[in-house]
Amino acid sequence: MFENKAFRERAILFAITWGKEEETQISLRELRALAETAGAETVTSLVQPREFPDPGTYLGRGKLEELREMTVLMDATTVICDDELSPAQMKNLEEELGCKVCDRTLLILDIFAGRARTSEGKIQVELAQLRYRQSRLAGLGKSLSRLGGGIGTRGPGEKKLEMDRRLIADRISALKKELELVKRHRDVLRKGRLKSGRKTAAIVGYTNAGKSTLLNVLTDAGVLEEDALFATLDPTTRALTLPGGSEVLLTDTVGFIRKLPHLLIDAFHSTLEEAALADILIHVVDASSPYAEQQMEIVYQTLRELGAEGKPVITLFNKQDLVTEEKHLHDFQADYAIPVSIRHREGLDRFLEILEQVVREGQILVERVLPYQNAGIIAQIRQTGQILEEEYLADGIRIRAYVPEDLYGRLQEVD
Repeated sequence: MFENKAFRERAILFAITWGKEEETQISLRELRALAETAGAETVTSLVQPREFPDPGTYLGRGKLEELREMTVLMDATTVICDDELSPAQMKNLEEELGCKVCDRTLLILDIFAGRARTSEGKIQVELAQLRYRQSRLAGLGKSLSRLGGGIGTRGPGEKKLEMDRRLIADRISALKKELELVKRHRDVLRKGRLKSGRKTAAIVGYTNAGKSTLLNVLTDAGVLEEDALFATLDPTTRALTLPGGSEVLLTDTVGFIRKLPHLLIDAFHSTLEEAALADILIHVVDASSPYAEQQMEIVYQTLRELGAEGKPVITLFNKQDLVTEEKHLHDFQADYAIPVSIRHREGLDRFLEILEQVVREGQILVERVLPYQNAGIIAQIRQTGQILEEEYLADGIRIRAYVPEDLYGRLQEVD
């Protein structure tokens, strides 16, 4: 009897460093995690101190020869670069090494292709993949004819990669039209939320920080939770009733990462703009990570690129149950910072108090008697504001409540 085992690629990681050895090692550890998420086994890594990448082969001649010897000795099937390679570099490296060459961008695109579940997510991933591969057909052709599966082959697939550039351009155009239809539908839903008057809060953060766990714990959303990079790709929005009775809409967003490809930012713009258009940002940080501070900066840098600045930020220093040594994390860009363990529901009561406080900011305290024929407006106050007192009298309902500015204007019109 022969046992059929699933093919698992053996990968060698490589990068250049220019005096920032620690940064390079952090990035390589993350690349290793990405490779494992994509289903590859990392056998070793190679780093070359170099001020600039070689324009033709990324690595210098000596290191390139060393990498070739390593692929033979370790029976590696794939080499993965920690940066994005140019089409010429990818093509030349394949010819020099005689094995499949992958870069960080292709690796992330491959993971996204495996994670996308909704039609919108699949369209966005295919669009990003085709844009990436449009200029790299020559470099990818040989590896795809040599290996029948593995990293870089999910999504459009080999058959589509054999199409000429005109056909790929046509496919990109068709996908953009499909995405525009989805975007219009998303805009309709978003306008409905705005009309309801409820505040929106986007949950943002580095990948695998605990964003989906937060949404599930607070709203029973049923979003996939997994200890892996990019476990959640498609955004989910759920209503959360705060302790005082008012509601806020929470949206889980795709995780950010070091060197997040601009192709993905462009393709996922309609999804990522949930953060840009939200009223409040909830920034989830993995406090147990030794690289938490760098990850926070990457999140803020990505938010700046998306135009999501100038909003109230509540930072949750998550996974306190996994923090093994005393750490003093600070987020000077946040309005509030709270240590929590989302999975164990520790610190969440304090978080909900602060979230309600932020939601209440900009609302107006009103006290008046509403005639019974206008009692329907009280339901809107419950949803978008907070009723502090409510008393039924002979001539109407006396309320004392915090209400949004637009609802306050409507209350003034009630006789």
